[in-house]
Amino acid sequence: MPSKNADVPPPLPAPLGVAVADSHTHLDMQSGTVAEALAKAASVGVTTVVQVGCDVRGEWAAATAAEHEAVHAAVALHPNEAPRIVLGDPDGWSRQGAREAGGEAALDEALAEIDRLAAQPQVRGVGETGLDHFRTGPEGMAAQERSFRAHIEIAKRHGKTLVIHDREAHADVLRVLKEEGAPERTVFHCYSGDAEMARICAEHGYFMSFAGNVTFKNAQGLRDALAVAPLELVLVETDAPFLTPAPYRGRPNAPYLIPVTVRALAAVRGVDEDAMAAALAANTARAFDY
Repeated sequence: MPSKNADVPPPLPAPLGVAVADSHTHLDMQSGTVAEALAKAASVGVTTVVQVGCDVRGEWAAATAAEHEAVHAAVALHPNEAPRIVLGDPDGWSRQGAREAGGEAALDEALAEIDRLAAQPQVRGVGETGLDHFRTGPEGMAAQERSFRAHIEIAKRHGKTLVIHDREAHADVLRVLKEEGAPERTVFHCYSGDAEMARICAEHGYFMSFAGNVTFKNAQGLRDALAVAPLELVLVETDAPFLTPAPYRGRPNAPYLIPVTVRALAAVRGVDEDAMAAALAANTARAFDY
């Protein structure tokens, strides 16, 4: 059953001694103003966030990053967005059972908008893009993969970081990256692979960003992956308002909860909290070239 506190924001955690960044958040999906979210995060040592867009309205992410020094932006069509655009209807089908207007031309138009946004200096990343075999069925996979390949090209052409959404699609994501050639900086957002995949990512220099789900009881596989990932390739994120870390699972997530996950990462790695935070801060700055 849902928690009685499901809509109640968790309390502020103890501040970190070394400032860190939230490498992946969705401020547009959170309650309150951007200024309030940033102030609350800064009060516990989270001084930088990467605001990630998921559709052609990425202009908001770019504008927010331009307005706030603590915000960097990433823009893209979410993997599940590309099939919706091609199929025309947000749910894939109209009420009459026929596909609404959409198609390849509509996807090309949306990708052109992402390309335009990616050229802006405050946009540090192209993402979240990638593949999602959990929510997209076989009829949408071709559009999803075409969109992913286009985003890789956009990231490389503009010299931006590629931010990957990979849900139940590990082998295909790695295959497309190999076929297209990954950008210089590639981040697996909300890393969901196992320890063996972490070794493969390490071989290619891909960053692995761990979210609050690394704290879940059933996430031993993620903790095993974190244990073998090179520390210099590890990032931390909220993916807020999703994936709130334990013991607040099910309640609203926000950048100010990053310290909870940082402490969990430090425990898994067996390192000092400040050392973990310092590594995460340096890694995020390197990953997003700021």
